[in-house]
Amino acid sequence: MRKQFAVIGLGRFGSSVCKELYKLGHDVLAIDNNEEKVNNMTDHSTHSVIASGTDESALHSLGIRNFDYVIVAIGDNIQSSILCTLILKELGVSNVWVKAQNYYHHRVLEKIGADRIVHPEQDMGIRIAQHLVSEKIVDYIELSDEYSIIEVIATEKVSNKSLDQLNVRAKYGCTILAIKRGNDINISPFPSEMIELNDILIVIGHKNDLKRFEEEGM
Repeated sequence: MRKQFAVIGLGRFGSSVCKELYKLGHDVLAIDNNEEKVNNMTDHSTHSVIASGTDESALHSLGIRNFDYVIVAIGDNIQSSILCTLILKELGVSNVWVKAQNYYHHRVLEKIGADRIVHPEQDMGIRIAQHLVSEKIVDYIELSDEYSIIEVIATEKVSNKSLDQLNVRAKYGCTILAIKRGNDINISPFPSEMIELNDILIVIGHKNDLKRFEEEGM
């Protein structure tokens, strides 16, 4: 379904989000107060506009409240990021996602009503660290302080066994959500589904249970 996004702040993170959303076929409004950055996004957005994220009248004139999502990707200027977020919520934007610089920035954004707060550098650091400490882990997504999703490579220990035989939920308290095999993905596989060597298992669970499954079950 085609959605409308506005990205405010066209640094590395904001421009990357903008390009990917546009590539996926959505309407994207790219906003920054730097003319060069705006010009660079002309071919990677539906519209690109020179404007300040803290200029309430400019945002209002752009019809910002009509967008499905507004992503505040303002870089190092925490004050501008906070003020922009506050203005967007006061203008009635229903979904405001904001890039946070640190813990204190995150706390303020929570208090003023940001709908989703992201820490791209921290999140990527966690994913890379998880991959470095285990050759079995392909990807890692933190859902909360306690729960995560991992993509883990099936070893000989589990190959040629069915999900029913592995009984992962009973043994480790985890759930196998899907199995990726080459370019195919099997969502909600049946208990009779057989695991093949080098399949990628997408598993959700408590972090402690996932670690135990990765160390003992795989």
